[in-house]
Amino acid sequence: MAVRPGLWPALLGIVLSAWLRGSGAQQSATVANPVPGANPDLLPHFLVEPEDVYIVKNKPVLLVCKAVPATQIFFKCNGEWVRQVDHVIERSTDGSSGLPTMEVRINVSRQQVEKVFGLEEYWCQCVAWSSSGTTKSQKAYIRIAYLRKNFEQEPLAKEVSLEQGIVLPCRPPEGIPPAEVEWLRNEDLVDPSLDPNVYITREHSLVVRQARLADTANYTCVAKNIVARRRSASAAVIVYVNGGWSTWTEWSVCSASCGRGWQKRSRSCTNPAPLNGGAFCEGQNVQKTACATLCPVDGSWSPWSKWSACGLDCTHWRSRECSDPAPRNGGEECQGADLDSRNCTSDLCVHTSYTPAPTKAALSPAAASGPEDVALYVGLIAVAVCLVLLLLVLILVYCRKKEGLDSDVADSSILTSGFQPVSIKPSKADNPHLLTIQPDLSTTTTTYQGSLCPRQDGPSPKFQLTNGHLLSPLGGGRHTLHHSSPTSEAEEFVSRLSTQTYFRSLPRGTSNMTYGTFNFLGGRLMIPNTGISLLIPPDAIPRGKIYEIYLTLHKPEDVRLPLAGCQTLLSPIVSCGPPGVLLTRPVILAMDHCGEPSPDSWSLRLKKQSCEGSWEDVLHLGEEAPSHLYYCQLEASACYVFTEQLGRFALVGEALSVAAAKRLKLLLFAPLACTSLEYNIRVYCLHDTHDALKEVVQLEKQLGGQLIQEPRVLHFKDSYHNLRLSIHDVPSSLWKSKLLVSYQEIPFYHIWNGTQQYLHCTFTLERVSPSTSDLACKLWVWQVEGDGQSFNINFNITKDTRFAELLALESEGGVPALVGPSAFKIPFLIRQKIISSLDPPCSRGADWRTLAQKLHLDSHLSFFASKPSPTAMILNLWEARHFPNGNLSQLAAAVAGLGQPDAGLFTVSEAEC
Repeated sequence: MAVRPGLWPALLGIVLSAWLRGSGAQQSATVANPVPGANPDLLPHFLVEPEDVYIVKNKPVLLVCKAVPATQIFFKCNGEWVRQVDHVIERSTDGSSGLPTMEVRINVSRQQVEKVFGLEEYWCQCVAWSSSGTTKSQKAYIRIAYLRKNFEQEPLAKEVSLEQGIVLPCRPPEGIPPAEVEWLRNEDLVDPSLDPNVYITREHSLVVRQARLADTANYTCVAKNIVARRRSASAAVIVYVNGGWSTWTEWSVCSASCGRGWQKRSRSCTNPAPLNGGAFCEGQNVQKTACATLCPVDGSWSPWSKWSACGLDCTHWRSRECSDPAPRNGGEECQGADLDSRNCTSDLCVHTSYTPAPTKAALSPAAASGPEDVALYVGLIAVAVCLVLLLLVLILVYCRKKEGLDSDVADSSILTSGFQPVSIKPSKADNPHLLTIQPDLSTTTTTYQGSLCPRQDGPSPKFQLTNGHLLSPLGGGRHTLHHSSPTSEAEEFVSRLSTQTYFRSLPRGTSNMTYGTFNFLGGRLMIPNTGISLLIPPDAIPRGKIYEIYLTLHKPEDVRLPLAGCQTLLSPIVSCGPPGVLLTRPVILAMDHCGEPSPDSWSLRLKKQSCEGSWEDVLHLGEEAPSHLYYCQLEASACYVFTEQLGRFALVGEALSVAAAKRLKLLLFAPLACTSLEYNIRVYCLHDTHDALKEVVQLEKQLGGQLIQEPRVLHFKDSYHNLRLSIHDVPSSLWKSKLLVSYQEIPFYHIWNGTQQYLHCTFTLERVSPSTSDLACKLWVWQVEGDGQSFNINFNITKDTRFAELLALESEGGVPALVGPSAFKIPFLIRQKIISSLDPPCSRGADWRTLAQKLHLDSHLSFFASKPSPTAMILNLWEARHFPNGNLSQLAAAVAGLGQPDAGLFTVSEAEC
């Protein structure tokens, strides 16, 4: 039906009034109102509708409407039409349909919204007209965004045991739009997708299913929306470990060697050890029980028997037995002879050279040919036997002097209960024939006259040998050496070494260096309190030669050791020399290391510096060849290097996985005397080796410091995470911390590269009053996402010195240089007997292989078998591992248990001692 043109204004007014009557109802979707009889396809269609927005601070928001076909578009906000001047209108034509297109934009300010804020929500809607009718858009709600400052609920500090669940609640501040919540652990974002042990609930609580030591940290709840970001107070979570008892040790030996005594056994609170304030084990760590030991009974002689009949040799005899009582329970045997004989003819048979006046009885032939002839024959035989024995003794003495040994090779006083002589008398203390540590310098020997590093580019031999009385390892000059090592001689020795190019980096002091003069009897060098020693076995130095050998500890910062990739220095850098000397047996270099040995986590290599200064890999542990010049016995905290070439060595590890860990020792020091209000606590993180500990202790002695807590060990992993240190629970009424940040941090690479043996951080506290002397706080040291330790500090700073004795440096065997038999636990002759007995293969298996198994060295059988004397290699390694506190009785028991047929094989007679 056609409509006259004059009716369009009236119809438009009717439609508009009808829309106004329905404008009070809230619309959330587009609504079309077609004109009756009009084409519905030509109603306005919205291409863009206004959407919900938030006003942030004072920035106005923009609402946009776009429709096609459209002749007019107007916005209406909260029931009121927006003025036409506030509309920004753009008209265009749709390219595909040719219909008119219209786009309208308006700005809504914060003041407009605040007029109705609290009464109802502010909304806006646009209306589009066309010739066919009108269409309403969806309503767009405009809200003012905000975020309150205070959390409705903040997380609280907790102390939980290992594997216990942790729940940290958090209710964020009120805000529009509602705040999103995330958690921080020591400022690092907690991501449940990366750690299945944690999750966040709908109520925004952080849940740790099973607490681990790595979960010890500061936790912070963070709420944020488009306006602001709020942080809750940090909640300190400490995961502690309650101590557990280890298994009981074996019962000790009875305290009384005779009669009633006591024996005890012990256990330690190390399974696990209490950590982070965990409870100590309950109960006793030592148990005692009564014991009884049978007393030894010394033997006593029975009465003499009757005299026997007179024999043809003109003697008769009597006997007695050691049976009144017989010795038992270790008692002594009877002293004296068990046989007694004497002449039974009133000495008539003996005095044959005197002939009394003949009598009638003596003149008879029967009387002249009696016992006198028998005694004469016996005397001649006795003289012959004595001459033969004397000749044998002279031959034996000559042979022993020929070999360069005295009749007394080892002092019998060094024999322990494991190797006791049989029925011999102990040697006298003033025996002039005992071997001393001074070498015999009167014999003609060969002297080393070459340079310290052999040259390979000339026709001259490796080194020249000339006749002389001492080894001269320092170029062409001649040097007089002594075994004593006073400071002046040590400084002179160091100055001579420093003149050579190879020794430019040798330390100028003498505390980290030792030296001595050695011959074929061998010896030992030790740097006290460092765990570093050099064992020179017997016959390692050729007979007829005397070498001056040194042993030096270097600081890592003084020696440039290039490390690549994930490599790290695990041991001290040690020099022994001089290089190029001729050795016929491997020497053993012992030094500590700080790695946690694991074939799956580490690739360990022994590095040696060449004469030109470059470092080379001379040994890959685990891939040693038996005939190699170098070999290494790796233990939990030490390594023993077999080498036939002296030089500069270091143990380097390359991490194969993030499980590779180094042992760090944590030490806490503070001033011994505090005269000001400030009080410094110094935390040292050092390699778990004796040499690093020695350096820190010497430094703190100079600073006047004292140890205030028992040292702890931390396993530092190759995870690229830093080491953090923080102090907590400082009583604010007595002390004030001057630390401006929540924790201190040591970068990962400063620790991992190993070029610095120790690093430290200082926590400065200030006393409120000079009379304050009691300090109680907690100090945490942990690797991010790794192992950690907690120290509970509680002591009096003016008089508490209970930890001072823990780091008292102990001497290692006395003197730094030991020469000859005094350097070895095993007496020389007993060693030779063991070697000669166990080196030959035995069908019953009682040879050196069984000894290696008993000493838990059977993994090195191929290396021992490649040497001329496998038993000597085993005994040398035992000497290096157990000096000076080794139990010689245990070694004796292991050797005696091999089942050798000769029961007296490992004893020394009186003549041999």
